[in-house]
Amino acid sequence: MTDATDAVLDSVAVDRAAELIAQATNIVVLSGAGISAESGIPTFREAQTGLWARFSPADLASPEAFARDPARVWAWYHWRRTLIARGGPNAGHHALVSLAATQHLHIITQNVDGLHQAAGSASVTELHGNIWRERCSNCAHRRTARIAEAQGDAPVRCADCGDLMRPDIVWFGEHLPTRALATAEQAVADADCVLVIGTSNQVYPAAAFVDTVVAGKATVIEINPARTPVSGDVDCCLRVSASLALPAIVAALDAGQPSR
Repeated sequence: MTDATDAVLDSVAVDRAAELIAQATNIVVLSGAGISAESGIPTFREAQTGLWARFSPADLASPEAFARDPARVWAWYHWRRTLIARGGPNAGHHALVSLAATQHLHIITQNVDGLHQAAGSASVTELHGNIWRERCSNCAHRRTARIAEAQGDAPVRCADCGDLMRPDIVWFGEHLPTRALATAEQAVADADCVLVIGTSNQVYPAAAFVDTVVAGKATVIEINPARTPVSGDVDCCLRVSASLALPAIVAALDAGQPSR
């Protein structure tokens, strides 16, 4: 295994990743919170800041929390929307768009920020929903919020039945959407190269996809500043951020020659 560590972008690992990608015909990206961290989006594992410092995500991202205090839950999500709108996609997101221009690539993401689509990625499966989508707590009505609504200060009401809208996100204790899960399972089964980017590989069922590809025939490239449970089993590991590694890999592919 080629392994670049200590936040140093190793040209050997970059070239190896580019080689594996160039040989592939069906690439799947499994992305987690790490790819959005450099856009200023705090992960659920990080402590909250400012007004939200005394709350944990588990206190806010659950059906029970919404039932107790929908205004508080919506205020928290409006705050997160503001961070997302302010940060926008980073170089890692944009590099995946460039990669998809020349390779068959599908993204499976645990993130709810919509930054892959904001960067221009068209083939994206969202396992946990999308913070910009809303669905009624009572009926089937759905809507997509505008970025200008990121700083709203009250719960949104359904235009059809008047009940409370909630973020179209998988909360703690809820099941993943059946269609998204089936799409992800098929994409992983068909892949011959998988990029595992910015995920701890500890949250199931998403982590099961990584276990599947590591045990299967697809080549696996991990991009993560920290080691994960599968780091020792992948074909190539770049232990740096996605915004550093992915543009370098794309540049190596574009050049068609070693990156050094």
